[in-house]
Amino acid sequence: MQDLMTMITTLRRPRLLARAAKIGAQDYDRDRYLQRILGYGSMPSTGAALVRLLEMEREVNAQRLEEDAAYSLVRHLDLLIALLGEAQLFQASRAAQYQ
Repeated sequence: MQDLMTMITTLRRPRLLARAAKIGAQDYDRDRYLQRILGYGSMPSTGAALVRLLEMEREVNAQRLEEDAAYSLVRHLDLLIALLGEAQLFQASRAAQYQ
């Protein structure tokens, strides 16, 4: 089984969608994004949030590939921004543990 960071770095999405997500992740606000995407309640750890976001993004990407009428570009972009933002927080927390 792959670790979380490998799973994120191996994602292949359309270039424009990936670039927009990278730009959006620069202003990532965990409280605002995760509350809206995952629902209100207790905030999961970054690892748990990454797992849930990966699952949700995988489902939305499947809708995109199937050209499903329910596909939402805005929702997909929100998920990718949250995914990249959480990955940055996850990496920062791991780096801080080893210092």
